[in-house]
This record gives sequence, structure tokens and C-alpha cells, in this order.
Amino acid sequence: MSDFAGMEDLLQDFLQEAHDLLSDVDNKLVDLEKMPDDRGLLNDIFRGFHTIKGGAGFLNATELVTLCHLTENLFDKLRNAELHLSPELMDLIMAATKSVRDMFGELSGGVQPLPAPPELLHALEAVLKGEQVGAVQAASATPAAEAAPAAASGGPDWDELHASITGQPAAATGEVITRAEAAAPPVAPAEPEKPAAFGRRASDRPVSGNGGAGRRVEERARENTIRVDTSRLDQVLNLSGEIGLTKNRLTSLRADILAGKNDAETLHALDQAVSQLDLLVSDLQNSVMKTRMQPIGRLFQKYPRIARDLARQLGKDVELVLAGEETEVDKTMIEDLADPLIHLIRNAVDHGVESPAERAAAGKSAKSLVRLEARQEGDHIVLIVADDGRGMSAERIRAKAVEKGLITEEEANTLDDRQSFNLILLPGFSTKTEISDVSGRGVGMDVVKTNIQKLNGSIEIRSEPGKGSVFLISLPLTLAILPVLLVLLGDQPFALPLSLVREILPIERDKIQEVGGKSTLVVRGEILPVVSLARLLGWPQERYPEYGVLMQTAERSFILGVDSFAGRDDAVIKSLEDFRPRGVAGVTTLSNGQIVLILDMKELLADGGQHMDGIGRGIPALDFV
Repeated sequence: MSDFAGMEDLLQDFLQEAHDLLSDVDNKLVDLEKMPDDRGLLNDIFRGFHTIKGGAGFLNATELVTLCHLTENLFDKLRNAELHLSPELMDLIMAATKSVRDMFGELSGGVQPLPAPPELLHALEAVLKGEQVGAVQAASATPAAEAAPAAASGGPDWDELHASITGQPAAATGEVITRAEAAAPPVAPAEPEKPAAFGRRASDRPVSGNGGAGRRVEERARENTIRVDTSRLDQVLNLSGEIGLTKNRLTSLRADILAGKNDAETLHALDQAVSQLDLLVSDLQNSVMKTRMQPIGRLFQKYPRIARDLARQLGKDVELVLAGEETEVDKTMIEDLADPLIHLIRNAVDHGVESPAERAAAGKSAKSLVRLEARQEGDHIVLIVADDGRGMSAERIRAKAVEKGLITEEEANTLDDRQSFNLILLPGFSTKTEISDVSGRGVGMDVVKTNIQKLNGSIEIRSEPGKGSVFLISLPLTLAILPVLLVLLGDQPFALPLSLVREILPIERDKIQEVGGKSTLVVRGEILPVVSLARLLGWPQERYPEYGVLMQTAERSFILGVDSFAGRDDAVIKSLEDFRPRGVAGVTTLSNGQIVLILDMKELLADGGQHMDGIGRGIPALDFV
């Protein structure tokens, strides 16, 4: 039975507000570490914690109140200059906020939280009594960044970095940690001492090492709610009213026409009413879609804390720069973006950037910068995770892939830099020789691949040794409406996601070439495999395909052979929850009422190419009749 019987709604309201407040506190703590004398930040942090404590008190969450009260007193001493903010003291504060977040997880389960770890409470009480932080912690940590000499001042020019780093669309499977040592043989830095880790409470449940998964479990209860600006709801209400008036007008015109009144004036009025209804429905659809859009800053706000903690653990001086936080993303995407971004940020901090000593030797500033940016480009959202670290060497990546048996020596010799960068995303690829609690298992990028593909997105990698690396994720603006290209096999239409379509071209039989037993076509000097849609679907090939659709997925480019086209449409996707055949992403209905399957090209290619090897695996030969 819940400890909050009869207070469930109040509990959920508290958790929703408290999660946001605590994330804001974490971000401001990261800023405070850079500007310890900023009283405005301290006051904001104090108020945030005080609000959390007040809500916890109303719910009689005694242990949470106790922890918040001790931490709040510590903030008060900092405000009054009775304490000086040191890295060790910040570690203690961060440990306290983490314990508060753990308690939120217990509250979301409907139970009162257990006490915070005894060593954490003891450390807070000791500091409040005036004892030195180092004396109450199990170990102190001095990041290597403090001891490293400062190199060239100033941060990287991100625009110049993006312009100078070359690369092409990448594959989407594999391991986050791989770009670590891909630039050059690793320099073995001195092993930094790690900050104190306060014991976990008995109620803590083990979580997997894929950062953030545990937090997502805690937030499941909030996934079915969304915050919407009242002005957007007012717009939906106004449009609904306008549609109601237009419906009444159409009803009146219908009665007139049924009564035999079909003069030109009546028909003109009917045409106007239908046009008005079409415009209003389109506006209503757009307005409803806007209610699903949320600022991505609500997702971004958890990452500065993650980057800070990992950098401190590794003895690096890293700053996470956020940009485009106001960019709006479909709410349904935010949960699936959380884990991929965590992996990419952890990868950038763990392996993308060098140690302070390496940066000084390379003439760089001791502080490394990792940039997380969101922007809207047309009907797509682009997310960028960039660092100014060591970058990657395509040659070293190829050698490592051959060593691990992922590709052959012959295949490696045929790869360009773009395809070499793709290799770091293959399952199990890693340059890490030892497994740590941060990386080395060769599975991290699988999370990135799976989640981004689920969102119909793509990943592009750009890197240059010595300058840094950039990961770009391109996503559709929304998942509720999917632009599609309608193709025909005989008289049967199928829908292809328009985001994968690059161009349409005729297929001339005399230009088809056989390469290695596979049908190919040369397009602007590039040899592309030709795939029959009928063959992929297991249909008999009744006639020679007249047209090809040049498609590009995250893994490959190819030409899809089809009979004809039925045009472009914006499909309202209907999922097939009870029964979904492989290779079918969903269904949509055309204006004439015909039901059309939306094809999942990735699944079709995977199922249809069991005899392919190497980079081109998954693409069957085109059989002509």
C-alpha cells in the first residue's frame, strides 16, 4: 500500500516541480564552481533547495527534509562567507543533491524515502561545525587540471571547427568510447585521485552503466504528462470554434442542395465553405502539433552535472557549453534522446578531450570545451555534440577494425575516411584495452543507434586529428506526421520515408553493371547497388523496374527499383501495435481512403541481404525477368 494514499496527485505535482528545481540547482552549482563569488547564483540555489524542502515537509518526507535542511544550511554559510567553496566541498554538495534525487525515485514509488547515507550526513554536519572538508571525506581529489600549466587562452571557434573538420554520413552501430584513442597512441597520464564516493543507501537499486537509465526509470510516472503554454491551448480552442461554425455552414448548404437548390451561388458558397474548412483543419493540425513541442533545454539541463562529475573523476577540466536550448522538439522524442546524448557527452569527456597535460603540450588551453547544441533546419532538428579534443585518425580506426576481425584487410583498403568513421560505430568496436565503469565494453553506441533509428533520424560524424570531433544527429521535426514518397509495384502503392530519399532517376537496363554478382548503377561516378523493392518484399518480379529511388540510410546508399510513383504525401502514421510485420513501420490512409503500408527500409534491407558481406551487407542483387 502506498505511504501517500489520498495524496497521489499532490505527490506527482511535487515530484514534477522538484525534479525541475533540482536540475536547475545542479546546473547553477556547475556555474557556481566557475564563479564562487556570485551571490546571485547562491541565492537562486538556496531558494531552489528551500522550495524542495518545503514541499517535502508538506508530504511528511522527514528524511528528505533532514538532508535538504543540512544542505541548505551549508548554502547559507557560503552566502555569509563563513565557508569557502573548494572542489572538495563541491563534491560533497553534489553528493547531497544526488542523494536527494535518489529519494525522489523512492517517492515516485509511493514510499517514504529511507535516510541518506550516514557518511554523507556525518560529512555535512562536520563541515557545518567548522571542520575541514578533507578531514571528513574518505578521500580528497585534486583534478589534474589545477596542476597543469595554462596554455593558449580562449576557446575554440566552433564555426571554424565545423568548417575545418571534414567527414561524411556515418553508420550507426557500435561503441561510443571508440573515438578515444583513435587519433594517436594514447598518452598515459598520471592516475588522478577520485573524489569521495558516499555509500549508497540500502534502498538503492543497481542500475546499468549506460548513464541515465536509472533516472529514466524514476521518471516513468511523468511520461504521460506534458506542460503546454495556455496561449497554444487558446489557439486550439479558437480554431475548434471556427471549425464548428464552418460545419454549421456546410450543414445548411447540404440541406439546400438536397432540397434541389443547386444554382451557381449555392455551389460557390459550398466551394468557399469547403476551402475554409480545409484551411482551418490544417491550422488546427499545426496548432495541436505545437502543443506536443517542448523546449529541448528541459533535456539539456541534466547534462552539465553529468559532464562535471565525470571530468572531476577523470582529473580533467571540462566545460559543457549549451546552445539552442529554446529549440522545440516533439515531446515523444525527448525520452528517446536522453540516453544517446548521455553516451555521446560521456564519450566526449572520457575520450574525446585530452588530459590537461596533453593539451598544454599541444598548445591548447588547459580547459576543454564540449558543445551541445540544438537547431532547427527546415523540417528537421539537428543536435550537435562537439569537442575540441584530439580528433580521430581514419587509418588507425581501419587498423583496429581489422585487428578485431570486423573487416578484412582487403575491405579496409577500399574504405575512405567517411566509411572509416563508420567503423567506430560497429558493434563491439573499441580501442579500449581495459574495461572501466565508464567505457570499454563496445555496447554504448548501440543505444545511440537504436534510439536514433527509432526516431527516423541519422548520424553524421566529422573529425580531424588534433582539432576535435563533431557528432551530428538529424531528426524529423515530429513523429506524428511523416512526409512520404508514394511508389508503386504494379497498382499497389507503398510509402517510403521522404527523409531517406535523395533523388529519383530512370533505370536504363543497358547501364546496369554486374559487380561481384550484384547489380549496380553508376551515379555521378559513384557505384551504387540496385535493390528491387519486389525482391525485398518477396513478391515475384513481373517486369523490369522503370525507375530508381536513390535512398540513403545511416549505413549505406542504394537505388531502390520500383515500377512508378503516386506522388508525395504527409502521412499521419497509424501504428500496428498488435501485429506489425517486419519491414513495416506503420500504415496511413490516402485521400481516396486506400490504406498504404509505410515501409521500414532498415528492416527490409537487413532481412533481404543475408548473403552480403562487408560494408554492403544487407543489399540483395536485383533479379530481372
